[in-house]
Amino acid sequence: MNLITSDEYKPYKKAILKAYGTKLTPRPTGKRGRPKGSRRVPAKGLKYATVHKTRRKGRVVKIDLQVIFGSKSDVEAAIEASTVSKVINTAFVERHNGTDRNRNARKVRRSYCFSKDWDVHNAMTYFTMYSYNFCWPVRTLRVQNQNARWLSRTPAMVAGMTDHIWSLTEWLSYPVVQLS
Repeated sequence: MNLITSDEYKPYKKAILKAYGTKLTPRPTGKRGRPKGSRRVPAKGLKYATVHKTRRKGRVVKIDLQVIFGSKSDVEAAIEASTVSKVINTAFVERHNGTDRNRNARKVRRSYCFSKDWDVHNAMTYFTMYSYNFCWPVRTLRVQNQNARWLSRTPAMVAGMTDHIWSLTEWLSYPVVQLS
């Protein structure tokens, strides 16, 4: 991943380290007492920047950018090389969260469809996001073929994970590999 951008939602930093960081275990010091525990540190080349919006009376009056992992020059180089955005922004994570809330009633604000069990909530999240990526053609991802006809594509097709739009029946009947 070239660059990760988000708002300042506190759990993002820890989640990014968990997913993309490396485990650092300190060497034993030879001294008495409990040894220092391992921790996760950013992997070499990991770049993460946040957007801080200052609001007055509900309106954004100032936007500050902060580099969390990587150097400022590395982040600027990643932005320059990007084909989808020329500024650090939260549009992608906000679009993902909006799609997630739209497809999963358990995540809508002020809803009666809340989850009492974390495992069911997690399973519903996987169901909605995987079915979205494999079964739902996204209008902004379509391309024109040689005959000037529009070809619909899903996010999984764009990522090269599949060559066709899956039906929900096909997706649900596909053998599942259990991860521990």
